[in-house]
Amino acid sequence: QVQVVESGGGLVQPGGHLRLSCVASGRTFTNYAVGWFRQAPGKEREFVASITWRHYPNYADSVKGRFTISRDDAKSTTYLQMNDLKLDDTALYFCAATSNYPRPSSESYPYWGQGTQVTVSS
Repeated sequence: QVQVVESGGGLVQPGGHLRLSCVASGRTFTNYAVGWFRQAPGKEREFVASITWRHYPNYADSVKGRFTISRDDAKSTTYLQMNDLKLDDTALYFCAATSNYPRPSSESYPYWGQGTQVTVSS
């Protein structure tokens, strides 16, 4: 198994930025793809972004051009740089890992972190 732990959430004003981190442990990180998902109160969990072991990114349409996913294999860490944050970005953000190709669905990921809260408010 692989364990993932998120950090970096917080309170930010609209238009601001945050960088989330996801540190993996337990298995060879380069064998895993990583995804970010988010869940707002009363809503279903939704795909945000993913990155393969070859560093190929994929984004939800709602965050394209504003969020950037990257990974540092030497640190077993994946990052989600979030710029121009909007009120609708408020959610609990989850990091997840999979040894399969990272499809944009929760079911594709067997390993999950506990989440980090992002609140965008003026």
